Amino acid sequence: MNGAALAEKIARHIRAEGRLSIAAFMAMALHDPDHGYYARRDPIGRAGDFITAPEISQIFGELIGLCCADWWQRSGRPHPVILAELGPGRGALMADFLRAAGRLPEFRRALRLHLIETSPLLRAEQERRLPAAEPRFVAGFDELPPGPMLLVANEFLDALPIRQLVRGSAEWGERLVALDPDSRFVFTQGPESPALSMLVPPSLRMLPPGSVVEICPAAAALAASLGERLARSPGLALLIDYGYFPSAPGPTLAALRDHRPVDLIEEPGSADLSAHVDFATFAAAAEARGAVAHGPVPQGRFLSTLGAEARLATLSARASAEQCAALEAGLQRLIDPAEMGTLFKVLALTSPGLPAPAGFEQSSPPAVSMNPA
Repeated sequence: MNGAALAEKIARHIRAEGRLSIAAFMAMALHDPDHGYYARRDPIGRAGDFITAPEISQIFGELIGLCCADWWQRSGRPHPVILAELGPGRGALMADFLRAAGRLPEFRRALRLHLIETSPLLRAEQERRLPAAEPRFVAGFDELPPGPMLLVANEFLDALPIRQLVRGSAEWGERLVALDPDSRFVFTQGPESPALSMLVPPSLRMLPPGSVVEICPAAAALAASLGERLARSPGLALLIDYGYFPSAPGPTLAALRDHRPVDLIEEPGSADLSAHVDFATFAAAAEARGAVAHGPVPQGRFLSTLGAEARLATLSARASAEQCAALEAGLQRLIDPAEMGTLFKVLALTSPGLPAPAGFEQSSPPAVSMNPA
């Protein structure tokens, strides 16, 4: 079935139940089991709709692996330890992570890989790419087995469904998705409500009329679950995404198809939908349940502190001129403030009493190294 089938399915829902929140529209557009965006395609890479850091440079996943190995060493070397990735994409980050983990055989032997993935297409690619790691697949974070944990999430939070709240004359209302007389999807405004006002971060509640604030209930729920787990069991979570800190107003929801922006609601299921991450709200929700938050720090600074340039030099030493240029361009894209270096940020959550991971202070390179290659 094509995208028109999903559009009609959503339209029927609106006719029967009334206007949809943007979060509900996103959930159907992205995750409908028959026609949703992630059910129908592998969206990542130059042939897809967007490209992520692990697909740009192997150095990204390697340094994440070294960061986790170093933290594991300084946190009691638990064995076994659950290694979990939220939204593993095509498995590139984890493949590079595990190659770096091989520099510390004791650490590599301790890892029990669990991938949190709902897309059948992406699961098949992850299985193909990571057979030696014997990944176990689960549908959600709460399905992970108990015990010490290392969790990585790269560009996962930005795809969680968001709600858009709009400041009215007295209170806040919600932007909704409705149908016009010609059965086309349109945005409309719901009634103002004191209850909706309470969902806005306190620092933003008194913005002028017309202001927009995005909230992400799914991210808040995940942060709470992470906080509870880290409070009762040792662990580290690294969350890398584009977003802002502190909380800020403004609509950021965007749709991408073939690496270009398109209309948000015109053809549901045919484009990626994502929004900037509110790192301050996420960190606060995790800390409220017992985790300790570190950062966020800019991605460029994080990777540089972990030794990105030294790793580039090692790889370049045995590469052709063309390969050297590609390696350098890839890393530059990840760390340049004008590209991904500043907009993308890294947040770490740890259990109370355990150290901050390397990369969260300028003077904290990891003790484990990929050099020499």
